[in-house]
Amino acid sequence: MNEDRYHRQRMVPQLGDAGQQRLADSSVAVIGCGALGTVAADLLARAGIGRLLLIDRDVVEATNLQRQVLFAESDLARPKAAAAAQRLASVNSSIDIVPEIADFDASNAERLTEGYDLLIDGLDNFETRYLVNDLAVSSGRPWCYGGAVGTTGMSTAIIPGRTPCLRCTFPDPPAPGLSPTCDTAGILGPVIHMVAAHQCMQAIKILSGHIDDVDVRLHSFDAWSGTRHAMDPGAPRASCPCCGERNFEWLRGDRIASSTVLCGRDAVQIKPDSSGTDVDLPTLADRLADHGRFRSTGEVLRGHLDDPAVDVTVFPDGRALIHGCATPEQARTIYARYIGS
Repeated sequence: MNEDRYHRQRMVPQLGDAGQQRLADSSVAVIGCGALGTVAADLLARAGIGRLLLIDRDVVEATNLQRQVLFAESDLARPKAAAAAQRLASVNSSIDIVPEIADFDASNAERLTEGYDLLIDGLDNFETRYLVNDLAVSSGRPWCYGGAVGTTGMSTAIIPGRTPCLRCTFPDPPAPGLSPTCDTAGILGPVIHMVAAHQCMQAIKILSGHIDDVDVRLHSFDAWSGTRHAMDPGAPRASCPCCGERNFEWLRGDRIASSTVLCGRDAVQIKPDSSGTDVDLPTLADRLADHGRFRSTGEVLRGHLDDPAVDVTVFPDGRALIHGCATPEQARTIYARYIGS
């Protein structure tokens, strides 16, 4: 291209030529290529981030197309990381885009993200966010947290050594079945863009050398009602297990949900990290009513999901048996979507 594609960006005085060069020299790992991840990756690729890593374990489904902006109907059943990388390469061929089709967990988190300057949260579950938080703090790298469900969103920038980490604000993830997910509560596309835009704005400030201008408040909003809150996170907590005591439980794999294939039963058992709080099975049954047929006895929840067509058994401690799924990775995806973590 003869014309400078970043001309309008360079004109912004806070960025300029020096800032644009810093972006070109920087690298970002986008962890999760769903709704938030695709919008964030699109914004960062167009901004000229020099190297983008796209990590995702899933494939494109028809229900993704409402909000996951890098995919088209022709991408159905393709791995999300590969489809997103191909689309971004057609948008900006001058940057390096690395797709990684992988289940991001404690066994590969450090290896996959080694050498990347900043981490972007494109995830759909709290468990993996706590892993990202451990990873960022242990390596001293900033990360941009984001979450969205229904009409609400939340985002913040976490800079190890300068700001509280995720565990300073939320010491533990919510109990399984407690928080709504996009698959149980829905999601509106504009909410995704609002969250991802805030994440990427802070990422661009950090990577272009304007770390003092980063908005480190925890933003939450309801796009339908128009309400918005910004909470000052204060200082890092000395008693925080992660950034204070540097006890990286998720990164070591001590608190990651385990999955076990049950031989002869065509089922995978998902055992989440123990939160000490029992799952409210009747409430979970009500939440899942629109997605299949479920019944709770108070001692166990049993039922059948329509999409994908699997049988699910959930116990009060959050443990679940997913019957009829092909792999542990698929079972963990189903658990995150419908039960939550």
